[in-house]
Amino acid sequence: MKILKYFLIIFIFLSSPIKADSNEAMIGELQKGGKLIFIRHAYAPGGGDPSNFDVNNCETQRNLNYEGRVQSKKIGNFFKQNEILINKIYSSEWCRCKETAEIAFKNYETKNFLNSFFSTKFAKNRKQQVIDFNKFLNTWDQKQNIIFVTHYVVISELLNYAPSSGEIVISDKNLKVIDTLEIEY
Repeated sequence: MKILKYFLIIFIFLSSPIKADSNEAMIGELQKGGKLIFIRHAYAPGGGDPSNFDVNNCETQRNLNYEGRVQSKKIGNFFKQNEILINKIYSSEWCRCKETAEIAFKNYETKNFLNSFFSTKFAKNRKQQVIDFNKFLNTWDQKQNIIFVTHYVVISELLNYAPSSGEIVISDKNLKVIDTLEIEY
């Protein structure tokens, strides 16, 4: 048992500097600009939306809780503390995404191509949303960073990556994942 503990301690000490170096490299890439930054909305307990969901009524949606709001603040602090410049912030029209964007960045604009298509009610929108996202991407100047606050299904569809709540996923213009960062709540 003692040997197992020693190996665990050695692993922790050896892996911590590697993660720190990885974060420094990622921050350096973000400071250069020209990255697409996808953020899955902060923690909102549950899954999907209630059957009475109305995009214009937050009371009918699954929303951030206290932990999700704290996580949103941490997301914003990450960008501020690391002096990462952002050209624009775009959010899904869902309240949990808008609240994440509001707490983290203050100024944002909604885009319906970032909306969830998880439920059967919205699944028919998936193909058109991907087309609209790609059209939008063709207008991007590629010099400055841009943020998309969106949902698991959208990030999974566009990047073939499964993000956690509040996770930051950085990609290049070809939607190739460069790095990720999980922000704890």
